[in-house]
Amino acid sequence: MNPMIEPAADAASAKPRPALRLVKTQQLSRAQWLDVRRQGIGSSDAAAAVGLSPYQSPLELWAEKTGRARFPEPDPQDDTQPMYWGTLLEPIVAAHYTRRTGHRVRRVNAVLQHPEHPWMLANLDREVLGTPEVQVLECKTAGIHGARLWKDGVPEYVQLQVMHQLAVTGKQAADVIVLIGGQELRIHRIERDAAVIERLIALEAAFWRLVQEGTPPPADGSASAERALQALYPQDSGQTLDWTQDTEMGSTFSDLQAVRERLKAFELQEAQLRQRIEERMGEASRALFETGEVTYRRIKDSVVLDTKRLLQEQPGLKEAYGQVRAGSRRFVLRGQTTAD
Repeated sequence: MNPMIEPAADAASAKPRPALRLVKTQQLSRAQWLDVRRQGIGSSDAAAAVGLSPYQSPLELWAEKTGRARFPEPDPQDDTQPMYWGTLLEPIVAAHYTRRTGHRVRRVNAVLQHPEHPWMLANLDREVLGTPEVQVLECKTAGIHGARLWKDGVPEYVQLQVMHQLAVTGKQAADVIVLIGGQELRIHRIERDAAVIERLIALEAAFWRLVQEGTPPPADGSASAERALQALYPQDSGQTLDWTQDTEMGSTFSDLQAVRERLKAFELQEAQLRQRIEERMGEASRALFETGEVTYRRIKDSVVLDTKRLLQEQPGLKEAYGQVRAGSRRFVLRGQTTAD
């Protein structure tokens, strides 16, 4: 597990208390359920809150929890999205867990709350009945692209999700069942680790303080952080900030300039190496190397619509079918130029 959540030296040994039932979910609309989730850190938020999610940055999660920005919610009926298939297959995966292990399971139709840390919330896929070995079941599905994350066992972000659930519920163990590629079923056991939970709670508490104080966590360079910044600050005011005497921001600007110069050099080097291979290949379609291969083939012709000409000849189409695309802020860097 990541050093950020490695066990502390002395973990609390007191017997954990069971979770509270914050609200029943049977009658909640999706909008109401999302409002409840914004009241705290859910188990699926755990990895993002501590900066270890491959999908969401702390900044984007903070923007959601504070209500400073709203992001498009995935359509639960969109069958092109992983969420749709995960929801559809969850009861099937849970049924096969019972078939394979003999353990009965049932739904938990409530948002659960930690008895001591009210901002710690959890939704369980299933609870496991009738065995002292395991009490929680987490159901997952992994498609073609997601399967790689499971090649070495349970991904870290899922481990954090489950450890958060064990923290909230006070339970001792959880099984994670995952359907890989629609045909391979794997079951992994995660045992409660009091020291890891203690560290996880401390890191989540630090994040939740940022939410309560309205202090954003730093952007981490991810696409998620970029989405958050665009959502938080969609408009520019026209104001000019004078940072000529700000050494911290001046250093950041200089570092950015240096990185961009290195990127340009690497892009030029990449083009030179690629063109050297293309030149030697000539009309060949494929070249084999000791460590790999290159293909250099002509793609099929395609037909594109000449919209410029179409609108010139049929100007009424733009008014009839035109859509306004919201503009986004563009970051442009310009360095100082010196006269010869």
